[in-house]
Amino acid sequence: MENKIYTGKTKEEAISNALIDLNAKQDEVIIVEQETKKTLFNKKIEILAITKSELNKEIKDFLYKIVKDMGFDCNIEMKTRDTQIIYNIISSTSSVLIGKNGKTIDALHTLASQMISTKYNIFYKFNIDVNDYKNQRKSRLEKLAKYTAKDVAKSKQPVNLEPMNSYERRIIHNALTNSKDVITQSEGEEPNRYVVIKPKED
Repeated sequence: MENKIYTGKTKEEAISNALIDLNAKQDEVIIVEQETKKTLFNKKIEILAITKSELNKEIKDFLYKIVKDMGFDCNIEMKTRDTQIIYNIISSTSSVLIGKNGKTIDALHTLASQMISTKYNIFYKFNIDVNDYKNQRKSRLEKLAKYTAKDVAKSKQPVNLEPMNSYERRIIHNALTNSKDVITQSEGEEPNRYVVIKPKED
């Protein structure tokens, strides 16, 4: 994608010029301030403007190339969930692309994030999934959390869950955040950090 630089006497003017040229609203564009150039008589602001649709396509193309270079065929669906873009990679080799406990998905996310950060010097929030693995995993973890919470509330004994990454631990914490009977706590060291579900003290 070609970098587009826009200028103005102020940042607001530069942004306005970018929005006019890109025919976009401000919430559809990511603005990166590049440089402030000053002379004896005036000042000029240069910004890089990227539409979110262009950036989304660039990430999709990047992921497609990586998967193809790994020797696998795939399609990539773009979904929006809770205002966040999700790239769902559809492939018959899903087990390889998912990896143990989703580690290959995490690696793909790291590569795509680094590409965007290096090229545009921005942090752009998005998610990657393979054959809806994360969505299905989320449902299973929420059920596990509620089932375990009932057991802990009844036995009054804490239970340690299996080691999980930060994303999966957050699912457990969120599922039980309003529980009247238990509390959750992350313990251990990465990469073996896990959630403990404990009974609330009376």
